[in-house]
Amino acid sequence: MTSPEEARRKRLKIRAWRRGIKEMDLILGGYADERLAAMDDDDLALFEAVLGENDHDLYSWVTGQVEAPARFAPLMAELGRRAATYRG
Repeated sequence: MTSPEEARRKRLKIRAWRRGIKEMDLILGGYADERLAAMDDDDLALFEAVLGENDHDLYSWVTGQVEAPARFAPLMAELGRRAATYRG
């Protein structure tokens, strides 16, 4: 039987990989694959809130084209660093 926490992580992982634009699939899905299992409740809540945002806004924040809202800024900076490694 799956615990509620495991089910939540599974839902978040699916949402991270099934975005509106492929770039965000790769950025958020890859992040979820690597980090989701180790996230505490606060981290999960923040990641869940990020997944509720528009992909075009997220991409602008991750790439630094637009400043991210303060509550998302540290995570967007981390995602931006990770995204830069994907580009080569």
